[in-house]
Amino acid sequence: MTTLTELFRWQDILDIAIVAFIVYQILSIIRGTRSLQMLAGICVLIVVYFLARVFELATLMWLMQTFFSSLLLIVIIVFQQDIRRALTQVGRTPFRGGSGILDKDIEEIVRAALYLSKRKIGALMVMERDTALSEYVESGFVLDAHLTKELLISIFMPVSPLHDGGVIINKGKIHSAACILPLTQNPYINKRYGTRHRAAIGISEETDAVVVVVSEETQEISLVRHGALTTMADEMTLTNNLRAIFLSDQPSSSPWKNWFPIK
Repeated sequence: MTTLTELFRWQDILDIAIVAFIVYQILSIIRGTRSLQMLAGICVLIVVYFLARVFELATLMWLMQTFFSSLLLIVIIVFQQDIRRALTQVGRTPFRGGSGILDKDIEEIVRAALYLSKRKIGALMVMERDTALSEYVESGFVLDAHLTKELLISIFMPVSPLHDGGVIINKGKIHSAACILPLTQNPYINKRYGTRHRAAIGISEETDAVVVVVSEETQEISLVRHGALTTMADEMTLTNNLRAIFLSDQPSSSPWKNWFPIK
């Protein structure tokens, strides 16, 4: 009689664990994005294909087979942003430190956002994490200045020549201002959001950056992460969310920290 140990080798267990981890990571990356809806649509087409085979619907089977013959190309085109983000995350070095955003930096960012919001002044503050934002830093004006509420406010004042574009923040410093950021191509974004919000969503889709955006029309303060925009109800909500993101992953925000935690 065949035993369970004979049926399953340790390689099989390792194989299943790796596949499960990859599937989990893929779902984590596309969660909350339009790609999840597209993936669901592909699953529906697969079900339709098997039903066509069961009921011997020749024309529908031919149509589905034609579609699936180009499935790899379709997946690359449809999920190109998510694939790029996934490869970026895989390529991170496990030895790189975190963003260096401390509690005092969060306080400066929150205070600046509240000040600008009350005065209906738009702002776009991008906090770099593991993915380097060098190409976007180069599109603006390098400041390399200490992060303070007063400096952030002065940058986004309408009379400032640096108020257009985004400010990139890392390790307690403002790297650069007036940075040009990529706009999201997501057609499902609410039409009431303008260029500033679309740029915030765009940079968060392509990188793991966290963005605080202030609307000059509605005075809303929003937190953008992984392509998802969330309106912050008050100062405490914004502060707690930023602390949960940046202070919980110290001293390193490496994707390996969950596997090799530092005691």
